[in-house]
Amino acid sequence: MERKGKQVSIFIDDGVLNKSPHKKLVCVACHVGFDMGNVPHKEKIEPVNCKTCHKDAALKHPFHPQMVRSSGSNGSPDVSCKDCHGKHDIVSPKVPGSKFHSAMLVESCGKCHGDVKEMFIHSEHGKALASGVKGAPNCITCHQNNIVRITATQDSTQRKIAQEKLCLSCHLDNPDVRARISPTAGFLTSYQLSVHGSALHGGNGKAANCIDCHGSHEMKKGSDPTSHVSKLRIPETCAKCHAGIAEQYKYSVHGVAVNKGVADAPACTDCHGEHNILKHTDPRSPVAARNVSAQVCSPCHSSVKLSQKFGLASDRFRSYANSYHGLAGKAGSVEVANCASCHGVHDIKPSSNPSSRIHKSNLVSTCGTCHPGANENFTKGAVHVIATEKKEDVLYFVATAYIILIVVVVGGMFIHNLLDFIKKSKRQLLLRRGLLPREPVGHRLYVRMTLSERLQHGTLLVSFTLLVLTGFALKFPDAWWVAPLRDISSVMFELRGILHRSAAVVMVLASLYHLYYIFFVPRGKQLMRDLLPQLQDMRDAVGVMKYNLGISSVKPRLGRFSYIEKSEYWALVWGTMIMSVSGVILWFDNTFLGLLTKLWWDVARTIHYYEAWLATLAIIVWHFYFVIFNPDTYPLNVAFWKGTLTEEEMEEEHPLELEEIRRQEMSEEMEDLERAKTAKKDKTVSK
Repeated sequence: MERKGKQVSIFIDDGVLNKSPHKKLVCVACHVGFDMGNVPHKEKIEPVNCKTCHKDAALKHPFHPQMVRSSGSNGSPDVSCKDCHGKHDIVSPKVPGSKFHSAMLVESCGKCHGDVKEMFIHSEHGKALASGVKGAPNCITCHQNNIVRITATQDSTQRKIAQEKLCLSCHLDNPDVRARISPTAGFLTSYQLSVHGSALHGGNGKAANCIDCHGSHEMKKGSDPTSHVSKLRIPETCAKCHAGIAEQYKYSVHGVAVNKGVADAPACTDCHGEHNILKHTDPRSPVAARNVSAQVCSPCHSSVKLSQKFGLASDRFRSYANSYHGLAGKAGSVEVANCASCHGVHDIKPSSNPSSRIHKSNLVSTCGTCHPGANENFTKGAVHVIATEKKEDVLYFVATAYIILIVVVVGGMFIHNLLDFIKKSKRQLLLRRGLLPREPVGHRLYVRMTLSERLQHGTLLVSFTLLVLTGFALKFPDAWWVAPLRDISSVMFELRGILHRSAAVVMVLASLYHLYYIFFVPRGKQLMRDLLPQLQDMRDAVGVMKYNLGISSVKPRLGRFSYIEKSEYWALVWGTMIMSVSGVILWFDNTFLGLLTKLWWDVARTIHYYEAWLATLAIIVWHFYFVIFNPDTYPLNVAFWKGTLTEEEMEEEHPLELEEIRRQEMSEEMEDLERAKTAKKDKTVSK
């Protein structure tokens, strides 16, 4: 050692000395316990206390708590300042090539932390750092960050929250990093609102944070097969917290496929989500009871690609969606069965597996979960069935027959009414232009419907309308007139069912009263006699068609009830019977599934649905035309309200009835005249 005034130079590499931040210090600035003039000094000197000058060492070195608690000159820390920084050869980290320069950090730290170094250099962070990617983290980036001060005594919850904030400080707040990653800011921050993030910020130190899933030094992209969040390793990662569920999943059809390396098979995150995992009771969660079928099961089981690749049936979700279960769930029911109700959740197995919930030996028990008293008949019939497809011959026949019937009947009605509309419109146009003379008519009113008949008609009108609206609301829950009501509350689904059944009861009661009316009330008896079909009705229908087509210039003269009213009345009778019987079967499903089997319950449901379409379209195309859109009655035939028709209306629509009324009145007048003459003659004789 050579003394040069107050400064002492140490005989080491001048290049290092010139780079040392301590080059201007004298020996006794660090070494105490001896006199500068005493050269050579004593053989053993006291350890240097770096914290004498570096008072902020504790803040900069949270990753070595023993060192920062130690003075550096006494005690026995596991790591001291000189172990990392050296002795007289200390060089500033800002100097390229120095021990703790950013490019050398991994190697320097790795001398003690070899196992961590190996993990880091193969991680995405390590690869990015080695490639010189801007914003890539090194050891100090995370361990000396001001956000996190991890100590052995720190609360685990606060430590985990700090780790989360540390990850977001780069992945969310650093523009250099944000520009290079795919996930959106919304995806990253969704963790905080997830079941994991909410639990952690709520004080649960066991809740998973970024490191628990992605790892720390070994963090890799999900596309890397060795990553903790790769498709095939996700079950293993989740099992660290959810061991019981992972065990169930392991032996499920999905878990077995994942274990075999099938990347298309669903793992935990495919169903639950990734950062935004929510509780299954949260209505926003994809695995919530109302969402699981459409949002979780459907994407795979409706995929044509997957069905071709793995031999899966691609119609499973479509058939479920068209079933009562699927429609009720979509309409807002919170209790109806979804896919998981029958197939299971984490323990889903193929139907061929004896331990599967849907194995034929277990179906009664599975159905009995929701249907108390379920028996073997519940399982007789296809579960996933679409009536218009040839999987159940009976259902296919019924559906096909009804579709043909609807097309033929309603199509025939439409053509009939279109021709009638054209003919009557031309006539009305001629009348308005004065090109066709109007026949003089009286101003008398004629009774068409009595009060009792109007009340029966009104009850039918209200109940039928309610039945149509509430029935199709179940079948088409996304319709513009249904969705706003459905979204108000799940109570709306229950209210819909109550209204539908109440309207059905009202219609049946009205029908029973009508039976009493036509069998026991004199006017009702006459009503029934007048409504009985006759051969003349067919002649009238042909005659009207010829007249409307211009083949004949003579319009048939119709009576009180023409083929138009008669066909409508008897169609109503038939439809009411069909809808009542099938409706009762659907209403008391547990009873009739047990009696009739599921197949015949499905037949009743198919008939109920298509009969509803037939009735609704017939009312709209046939009845509404003649009482609303008919040019001779537009905008509305008010007989249903007032109970009377004008003499002009009678002359046009029911001329034979008008003649009969006039004949009866004339006959009654003649009888009255004869009685008056007889009375006068008797009075003269008596005198």
